[in-house]
Amino acid sequence: MIFGAHVVIYSTDATADRAFFGDVLGCSSVDAGHGWLIFALPPAEVAVHPAVANASNELYLMCDDLAAEMRALGEKGVRFSEVEEPRWGSVTKFRLPGGSEVGLYQPKHPSALVPNSI
Repeated sequence: MIFGAHVVIYSTDATADRAFFGDVLGCSSVDAGHGWLIFALPPAEVAVHPAVANASNELYLMCDDLAAEMRALGEKGVRFSEVEEPRWGSVTKFRLPGGSEVGLYQPKHPSALVPNSI
């Protein structure tokens, strides 16, 4: 039985990105051995989008109040892109210390995580 998903982020500065997930985002972690931290994430959902060719994958963290989350993370030094308003949600992105981008959005669509959430 599948019980979860494991997300891998490749980083040119893994130490800084691990600190970001723990110190800034507040994710708890376990040491998988030899200092390799694995962070707990909120419950997740997956969407499969059509494409002409396989592309890289993206990570988006979901929140119920984008402005409030941006303020809270902004107080910890996180800088965001402009908020965009596609039909599916209010979305911004931020960079991890190692350079990877992570999306943050407030969905406008029903979520598989909480029935009838929107």
